[in-house]
Amino acid sequence: MSDYQQYIAEKDKIDFFINKGFRIKDVEENLEGSFLVLEMKDGHKDILHEETLHIKHADSRKYFASLLIKQQRQES
Repeated sequence: MSDYQQYIAEKDKIDFFINKGFRIKDVEENLEGSFLVLEMKDGHKDILHEETLHIKHADSRKYFASLLIKQQRQES
């Protein structure tokens, strides 16, 4: 898989969960990339579902960082 295709595949996975109503809960970074934890809550703030994505590409990490900043601004 080319570098660009890897980025697009990871970006599409992130977008899929964000569009389904998931929010970024946690990010853990190590030498193998980032582990992005997404959660979906119901109206009562109970966690309905949680997903973890392994993000390896640097541009994908920049992309979800921008989504995280946007999410934090909306919560303020």
